[in-house]
Amino acid sequence: MEKVYQAVDGLVSYAKKYLGLDERDEVFARNTVFSILGLESYKDEKYDGVLPTVPDKLLKELDEACIDAGLFGIYDCARYNDEIMGALMMPPSKVIDTFNDVKAKEGSEKATEWLYDYSVKSDYVKKSALDANPRFEAEGLIVTINKSKPEFRDPKKAASGNSVKGGYPKCTICRENEGFSGRNKRTLRTVDITLGGKKWFWQFSPYGYFYQHGIAVNTEHTPMHVDKNTFVNLMDFVDVYPHYFIGCNAPLPRIGGSVLAHDHYQGGGEVLPLHKAPPAVSLKWSDYPEAEISVLDWPGTAVRVKSTDRNAVTEVSEIIRKGWVNYENASIGIIPRSEEGEHSAISPTVVKRDGKYEMTIILRNNITTEEYPDGVFHAHPEFHTIKKESIGLIEAQGLFILPGRLETQLAEIENLIVNGLPLEGDAREFELVYEEMKTRCGENPTAEQVSEEMKKELGSICKRILGNTAVFKTQPETVKFLKGLGFTCND
Repeated sequence: MEKVYQAVDGLVSYAKKYLGLDERDEVFARNTVFSILGLESYKDEKYDGVLPTVPDKLLKELDEACIDAGLFGIYDCARYNDEIMGALMMPPSKVIDTFNDVKAKEGSEKATEWLYDYSVKSDYVKKSALDANPRFEAEGLIVTINKSKPEFRDPKKAASGNSVKGGYPKCTICRENEGFSGRNKRTLRTVDITLGGKKWFWQFSPYGYFYQHGIAVNTEHTPMHVDKNTFVNLMDFVDVYPHYFIGCNAPLPRIGGSVLAHDHYQGGGEVLPLHKAPPAVSLKWSDYPEAEISVLDWPGTAVRVKSTDRNAVTEVSEIIRKGWVNYENASIGIIPRSEEGEHSAISPTVVKRDGKYEMTIILRNNITTEEYPDGVFHAHPEFHTIKKESIGLIEAQGLFILPGRLETQLAEIENLIVNGLPLEGDAREFELVYEEMKTRCGENPTAEQVSEEMKKELGSICKRILGNTAVFKTQPETVKFLKGLGFTCND
């Protein structure tokens, strides 16, 4: 048991240094850990290593020691790690108080930095796993291969993977998950925010897709929806947290988030490619001449409304939203509703720069046909080997999350290209990638050249997928839609 005692001592020392464990609570905390492990004795064994700044190494040492001692098995590590770290960190009330104190003294950016750092140090945010995910820029997009997240190629399985059976908590993002053992949420900590005069809360994502990826969640368990108040809520958020962007998934299956039963937004501290997209065509609305309205130069269909006047942004955005959800054009496959329900929605996302609100409205539609059973405005079948999952808010903004299986599958394709070998067996599903890569790489490419060209190929495919999601395939079509609502082009 010597190594177990040393590992526990290391974690307790770590908690005192990084997690706010009061020295007066040290004995109590250590005994709590022993209780979790089922130990009824203790020999004072000091941890003799250098304390790391994140708990990964300490938890690995504890897991190995406990497995060797027969205290638990290899498949129990995550549960025990979560329970032990939850016992060593500050309770929710103290986290909230500390966050609010930092916010009052140093501002909201320092407060979110503190909370994110604390979430990493408590092992809630799995930053080491996130940092191990391949990530690169190509074709003006950001592409990541997420090895930490399971792939859900079936939308129904994706939805079931995020449901909670039994009624408590009602879903995976309810605040009642804070400390809930049933989903290993003992290390989850949230903080209060107010949006539209109502109570919401903020938490970071344990497997975030970008820097400080988090979600703002309605305290009430109410279904996802986008209406005029959504624009107000999003601007309320960036008023307090101007260093973040915040956006809302379209509240429909196949084009929305995996959790549609509970109203929430996603945001964080990274500038995504859509935020950099330049205007292609400028328009105006007579009642709000100060509002800058533009169709963006972007593969998807996106319109930006920009102004220092919040009311102008709200009113103009609502005109576009209402116009889109009722727009019908069967000649290009746009059906707003059918016996199956609503099919058209928007994904709004906002940043605040130089005192101006920049509300970008992404037009989405989830209609299906016999030819496209997964969605007419979804990744088309030729791209499903790369991406079949829903194209939600984050990808619609130009950050693509590709499945972890691609790391080995595409390495195999690269090897075939380098060695001039043909496609065989399961690799045949990558025929499109293989043929395009052969054209890209030419004769006798090096492994390094093929690797770089593969990044460009993935960027190209992701850009084409965004083009699949575009409800209007050209900028003039988008302009025509807006003119039909009463917008006029700037001279």
